[in-house]
Amino acid sequence: MSLTGKIAVVTGSAQGIGQAIATTLAQEGADVVVADLDADRCKETMARVEELGRKAMAVSVNVGDWTQVKSMVDQVQKEWERIDILVNNAGITRDGLLLRMKEEDWQSVLQVNLTGTFYCVKAVLPTMSRQRNGRIVNIASIVGAIGNIGQANYAASKAAVIGLTKTVAREYASRNVTVNAVAPGFIDTAMTQDLSPETKEALLSQIPLKRLGQASDIADAVSFLCSEKAGYITGHVLHVNGGMHMG
Repeated sequence: MSLTGKIAVVTGSAQGIGQAIATTLAQEGADVVVADLDADRCKETMARVEELGRKAMAVSVNVGDWTQVKSMVDQVQKEWERIDILVNNAGITRDGLLLRMKEEDWQSVLQVNLTGTFYCVKAVLPTMSRQRNGRIVNIASIVGAIGNIGQANYAASKAAVIGLTKTVAREYASRNVTVNAVAPGFIDTAMTQDLSPETKEALLSQIPLKRLGQASDIADAVSFLCSEKAGYITGHVLHVNGGMHMG
């Protein structure tokens, strides 16, 4: 297993794509910190990690709060002594057309999706720098590259995450810390399952592979970027979208 002995922190990993990422990293040998706003919801992810013979730790954290993020990282360092992998998956949406978008909906999405990513990266970099080794993967989005009606706040936050990724990659390459992003397309989740048949058909018509992605498609991409096989890749945005956007 390519990640044996590694300690991975995965934010927003109580369910969905985050849970798939945590499980896949565990399959590759990593012990996993299951970080989410509600630690009680992390139990299922923890159980899946432990079923694979790996250690799991649940930490309740609001990534948009620097004090909570710093406390989480300090706790992991105290109990497990190192952090090798950070996956910034936590994110929210507050959709609406721009002229109708409330200021608080703009601010809350930027606070979690962008500032939360900044806080988590900033918190782990001292440890990774001392280790002279680390992998950071930020979850961006196809809409950060192409935009999407009704998601000005979300698209802006994910486009900014891509810019942050490239900058930190340049700053910490000399410390052997790679920083990359995975940009999912439309993934088969509870949200897309609620789409009407007509809307889903229109969506699929834009995807050359003619199917929605699975959470495992994103998890596999993240796992690759965390492995030694991706040791010469940094500042890259890996688009996983079935060909909907070929950037």
